[in-house]
Amino acid sequence: MEIFSEKEIIKVLKKNNYKITPQRLEICKTVLSSKNHPSVEQIYEKVKTKHPTISVATVYKTLILLEKIGLVTELHFNDNHTRYDPKTSLHINVVCSECMSIYDFESEVLSKNWKSIISEIKGEISGQRIDVYKLCIKCRK
Repeated sequence: MEIFSEKEIIKVLKKNNYKITPQRLEICKTVLSSKNHPSVEQIYEKVKTKHPTISVATVYKTLILLEKIGLVTELHFNDNHTRYDPKTSLHINVVCSECMSIYDFESEVLSKNWKSIISEIKGEISGQRIDVYKLCIKCRK
């Protein structure tokens, strides 16, 4: 998991010519330090505790710019449920098909074979996402 310090977040935002507001910075810190692939609503609720006047639109706009500069990946699911993944390097998202909890799985086999897999695919690759679905421990009980 890539964790960004506040200083690193500010540097990246400045480099990409984005304003650094307290609300934007808090949204960035919240999503980039998350391990649970938060939704907009989860990010909004957490940030609202420190910035009560923040709007959901501000959260959306900030997430859009974070995706644009490559710091998060937007994960769309069939039920119109969207989550945000701060880990943009090669990994597998393990998704509970019941409660939709998500965790990252690092696979040495996948990493070793990724270049071979990509070379078999003709054309330029613009991104990747690997999801595996199963019931989590809580939902199996």
